[in-house]
Amino acid sequence: MRVETYIPGLSKNTVDIVKHAEALGYDTLVSGELNNEPFLPVLMGLEHSQMIVRTGLAIAFPRSPMTVANMGWDLQSFGDGRFQLGLGTQVKGHNERRFSVPWSPPAPRMREYILAVKAIWNTWKTSKKLDFQGEHYTHTLMTPMFTPPPMECDLPPIYVSGLGPGMARIAGEVADGLLLHPMCSPQYIHEVIIPAVAEGAKKSGRSPDECELLWGGFIATGETEEDLQAAKRAIAARISFYASTRTYRPALEFHGWEDINEALHKLSIEGKWEEMFALVTDEMVDTLGFTGTGKEVAHALKDNLGPICSAVMWNEVEHLGVDHSKDEHVAAWIIEKMRGWSDIKNGDIESVYSKDVL
Repeated sequence: MRVETYIPGLSKNTVDIVKHAEALGYDTLVSGELNNEPFLPVLMGLEHSQMIVRTGLAIAFPRSPMTVANMGWDLQSFGDGRFQLGLGTQVKGHNERRFSVPWSPPAPRMREYILAVKAIWNTWKTSKKLDFQGEHYTHTLMTPMFTPPPMECDLPPIYVSGLGPGMARIAGEVADGLLLHPMCSPQYIHEVIIPAVAEGAKKSGRSPDECELLWGGFIATGETEEDLQAAKRAIAARISFYASTRTYRPALEFHGWEDINEALHKLSIEGKWEEMFALVTDEMVDTLGFTGTGKEVAHALKDNLGPICSAVMWNEVEHLGVDHSKDEHVAAWIIEKMRGWSDIKNGDIESVYSKDVL
């Protein structure tokens, strides 16, 4: 199981963050798109480490498949095959009112988007005529002047982010992996996501194993009860944001929390953020995420997700610049434990955990 971490947007600290993550032993850096551009940190990660680096995720529909194909090709060439393209749809309101792009059913449109990117890459790889014509995207012109230099490594894998069975089926059919939404609980993954991925894979005549599942959900750790409760409330704040969105209602209905979705949505419209946090119970936090001491979380992640997920995310690297030396030791131990390493190379771990942990 690979262990990944999130890299914040491009800043003067980006190189230090990249080196710090690699020193801790992470396998993959993930650059998301919140209040930042997602592709620029990827370039820094590829230049200053030997880790895999992925957009996780870049919002697809505001960008042309041709634009994304160009960036993906260049980053994969620059990184000698270490780039992964992670795409997501965002919700209707953000597409229409933040990005000013038209909205349509996201799953079939994402399917077409991925196929368009692959068609462009195939033209560049094989010199075959570009002739992609779909409902949303048409790419039929490619001349030698606009064809990038040859790429000796493999084409970048494409991952799609999703929560519902529709996007999971698309991932199983045409993508290399599914970036599981944080609102996907382990039970939801087993009962909803995995069958949908298998259904999509069957449609394209391939094995479900050809579509990786990558988990990037909620983690709250604390070595004291006080620290753990503070971490869980921070997670509750994040959950309240997601759970207030009607798009994510199916995941809440799965656990019988549809009434909470309605209440949170109403409070979000009214801007009553503190009241929203209070509606998220410990049961919701424990069900959707993994909580406990570092030792407990490491074992739980490996035992529950190891059999079904190729990678999990642990965001310790975000604390760079603060005195979290103890947390760094904990993170190093967790990384090695989840990867299945049998020996702990950092002897200082013994100063953090007692011998029975190791």
